[in-house]
Amino acid sequence: MTKVIHTDNAPAAIGPYVQAVNLGNMVLTSGQIPVNPQTGEVPADIVAQARQSLENVKAIVEQAGLSVANIVKTTVFVKDLNDFAAVNAEYERFFKENDHPNFPARSCVEVARLPKDVGIEIEAIAVRG
Repeated sequence: MTKVIHTDNAPAAIGPYVQAVNLGNMVLTSGQIPVNPQTGEVPADIVAQARQSLENVKAIVEQAGLSVANIVKTTVFVKDLNDFAAVNAEYERFFKENDHPNFPARSCVEVARLPKDVGIEIEAIAVRG
């Protein structure tokens, strides 16, 4: 049975979708853009945007009763692939700080445009056990 996951610690959905769904043994998040859920602001710097998107993913995964260590796959959408090195370094820092035993599988793709004209969006899949 599918359960909808919602937390005020991540931005509310800005369209007809939910923050995540819990399938019991697996949680799939919607793409998280770098909106601060408390202020609604988006950082200008791509590194800060990457961190905020990852923190939003973390808040949703934790609301489902899991942790960053349970994330097995991410998809990263960037507006400019020239930002890859900076985003990659912040991504590595985030997963190390959150005691991920390895790194998740990942895809990173450049896209023409993202909601609210942000520079990055990140979605994740986490599993129990």
